[in-house]
Amino acid sequence: MSQLQAKPVKVNEGELKEKVVAINRVAKVVKGGRRFSFSAIVVVGDGNGVVGYGLGKANEVTDAITKGIEDAKKNLFQIPLLKKTVPHEQLGKFSGGFVLIKPAAPGTGLIAGGAMRAVLESAGIHDVLAKSKGSSNPHNVVKATIDALVKMRAPHTVAFQRGISLAKVFNG
Repeated sequence: MSQLQAKPVKVNEGELKEKVVAINRVAKVVKGGRRFSFSAIVVVGDGNGVVGYGLGKANEVTDAITKGIEDAKKNLFQIPLLKKTVPHEQLGKFSGGFVLIKPAAPGTGLIAGGAMRAVLESAGIHDVLAKSKGSSNPHNVVKATIDALVKMRAPHTVAFQRGISLAKVFNG
């Protein structure tokens, strides 16, 4: 979490929807054989620009998912949305995972695969073109996607920082 710059957000827990991205079974070899435990990466979001992810580890799948959901609720981020899509093109990186997210016209749908799709759906993005480059490891893809979304800037903040009108931001 050290690479992410955005400030965490407080949200009513009743409106958060969770999605399990991946469940991994890990074996530890002990004297009597193998002991299995599970790790689950979970994404939560309110479908309106708030999204977070968490990792849970336990001896049972359900406990791992529950711990992942609790962790995800502690790591929520607010992302800017513009007409149910992202405001601009953005690259995200985490470890070996690289993602490219581009805005799309209304009606395009969510063109993204696997772990990226879960994050973008939870955030409430409906029209986007996305490509995962590099590592396909769900942990790296989820973190790279969150990284790209956190780097997004809303048009009105760009206009304010540059000291120009909102129309000038869009029309050049």
